[in-house]
Amino acid sequence: MTGASVGPGPESGARSLVVGVGARRGASGDAVFALIEAVLSGAGLDPADVAEVATVDAKGDEPGIVGAAARLGVPVRTHPAGALAAVRVPHPSGAVGAAVGTPSVAEAAALIDADELLVPKTRAPGGKGVATCAVARRFPAADGTFDVSGRKTSTSPVTAGSRPFTMAAMNPPTHPPMRDIESAGPDLRHHGDAEVRGENLTDLAVNVRTHTPPPWLRERIAASLTSLAAYPDGSSARAAVAGRHGLPAERVLLTAGAAEAFVLLARALPARRPVVVHPQFTEPEAALRAAGHEVGRVLLRAEDGFRLDPAAVPEEADLVVVGNPTNPTSVLHPAALLEELARPGRTLVVDEAFMDVVPGEREALCDRTDIPGLVVLRSLTKTWGLAGLRIGYVLAEPETVARLAEAQPLWPVSTPALAAAEACMEPRALVEAAEAADRITVDRAHLLAGLAEFSEVEVVEAARGPFVLVRLERAAEVRERLRLLGFAARRGDTFPGLGPRWLRLAVRDRATTNRFLQALDQAVQALPARSGR
Repeated sequence: MTGASVGPGPESGARSLVVGVGARRGASGDAVFALIEAVLSGAGLDPADVAEVATVDAKGDEPGIVGAAARLGVPVRTHPAGALAAVRVPHPSGAVGAAVGTPSVAEAAALIDADELLVPKTRAPGGKGVATCAVARRFPAADGTFDVSGRKTSTSPVTAGSRPFTMAAMNPPTHPPMRDIESAGPDLRHHGDAEVRGENLTDLAVNVRTHTPPPWLRERIAASLTSLAAYPDGSSARAAVAGRHGLPAERVLLTAGAAEAFVLLARALPARRPVVVHPQFTEPEAALRAAGHEVGRVLLRAEDGFRLDPAAVPEEADLVVVGNPTNPTSVLHPAALLEELARPGRTLVVDEAFMDVVPGEREALCDRTDIPGLVVLRSLTKTWGLAGLRIGYVLAEPETVARLAEAQPLWPVSTPALAAAEACMEPRALVEAAEAADRITVDRAHLLAGLAEFSEVEVVEAARGPFVLVRLERAAEVRERLRLLGFAARRGDTFPGLGPRWLRLAVRDRATTNRFLQALDQAVQALPARSGR
């Protein structure tokens, strides 16, 4: 019977994780528990948040599964093979389907009564291994409640086979009109500025370069104010952007920041199966969902250094969004790997908002015209301190640019923003940007060296952006203590694929970093010992 369970119940009705497990006959409880523990740890998930271990009926009495659930202090919930077979899974196996009746016990069992696959099917070490594990999350019902087993209270259960999927994660479908963007799980509309708004804090939460705009840029913007009576004319700025990248002007679209570009892409392109590669800037998915799209997620894994695996993106995806270097992981993906994502009939959107911080802009695709369906987004708000002015641009095939332009309102970019765009394309601006990239590289190395002194802090390696991503226990408490000490850090739990143990830290000058490291030491040392599990 679907929903049968054995073993102790969870201690708290707020648990939201479901661990799906498939195991061979004779698998030990130690082996299965070790796999579950490694998977949860690698994804930054807390075992205390697990509500149940789920599997197929035929495996419900396996000592390894029952023993692992007992060590977690949660029940084993079993489901008929036929019910699991109706769940669409990202990693089906014909052999498993023939043997058990469902193409993936772990993923189907995790997803049948949950909303979002956080960790795809993972095998125990040593080849095929003796067990597989997948982790999914349930989202609270409208009233935020769960029943005593940790399951969402609901009067209308989701049909098991109705969820869309990507190769690494699933999400509940969304249909227009879009009423609740947070139904996607993490708060996709949370951004770093919320950490510092109205507070007198040293800002490590926002990635805008400090001491910007420079005086010469402020003067150019101020000079444009004498032309405010005329409607904006973007032709000169558009030509300047095209010239900077060696492209014809018809391949350039000026936008009110990269955020507008994401909205245009979501509304103007006829995507049927859009996929966003996470963790990354959340606005692309938020825009797609607001436009009524069902959005699939590919979750890059912490244990892989959040590096891109092109094979993880489903072949049927007709719009793929990826950042490079990626916010918040600071990982710079090789251009050759990104090229593998391109194919006829697919739009490949590469967000290069932070590429000008990479010395030499290596791995950039902005000047490429030979990659089918390529759309590159650039922002001028970060390096030049123009977040309040809103200016960015799209580089794409002329047909795509024309389609996006049709979706724009008249005069979408203001005269001051156009003046700033043109000024930032000039040779002296490019030289200054290159010098800033070199300084950030040095300052980032100083921050990383300081963080390496903390045994409690794990840093995502090979950071290449103006920020670093770190994982530490009780990160939320550390972040609050840092606020009391005068520093704002960006929380990581609003990025799909991360969780409450992650923080993003902006790179600042050495003096600021030294003060922050002292504050971090105080924040970590001041944490009281945690009792119990």
